[in-house]
Amino acid sequence: MKIGLALSGGGARGMAHLGVIKALEEFGLRFYELSGTSAGAIAGAFYCYGYKPDEILGLLSQMGFLNSVRPAWAWTGLLSMDGFREMMHRCMPDNDFKALKIPLTVAATEIRHGKIVYFNEGDLISSVIASSSIPALFNPVNHNDNYYVDGGIMDNLPVRPLVGKCDIIIGSHCNPVQQRFDLGSVKDITERSLLIAINVNTTISKTHCTYVIEPNELGKYSTFDLSKGKEIFNIGYTYTKNNFKALDFQINEILKH
Repeated sequence: MKIGLALSGGGARGMAHLGVIKALEEFGLRFYELSGTSAGAIAGAFYCYGYKPDEILGLLSQMGFLNSVRPAWAWTGLLSMDGFREMMHRCMPDNDFKALKIPLTVAATEIRHGKIVYFNEGDLISSVIASSSIPALFNPVNHNDNYYVDGGIMDNLPVRPLVGKCDIIIGSHCNPVQQRFDLGSVKDITERSLLIAINVNTTISKTHCTYVIEPNELGKYSTFDLSKGKEIFNIGYTYTKNNFKALDFQINEILKH
């Protein structure tokens, strides 16, 4: 049985993916292939390289993402992810998709041509950084003579690379849109608007999933709640353990229904 796992973007909320993966592993699941966007690409890269969910949480928490970004001094973005790139190189010295223990596809948006691009070979780290570069906040990434920004703009839950390859596709979505929202700062309204826009493409992706894991409690966290990584991790883990069981993911049982 081939199980595929798609990991959405979501900033700090992406820590929930690690909790979800830990719970699924405890159910006995082993993944045939992963795909990821932005925060999901980061989680997917570390996991497919061979790190366990708790190890990844520790690495990202110790590093302090905000401490790894630097002023870009450019009109195309306020910040650079060069510091985060250096951290990834230290953790993943074999910087190539071929070095991964589990195949991974990373989604990024080519900003000049306005199209989604899926990376699954060559420079792993540049692909992940490209997928994670939020427009205006971070500089676009020049990769293979093209310019890329956050993959979530066009495919925030990249199920497409898994369709036709996997018997079961599990979508881990960490960007629920809360129905209640009180108007706050410009930052809050901008983030809310982007979240709503991104969920349009996510809705279509969900229809291709056998299961979607989407803890509603994540809606109370913002993209930049990085100090709450452990809390967010636990939400993903607890939600998955409480709402699913190992039998749910057995292909023979699915076919019976």
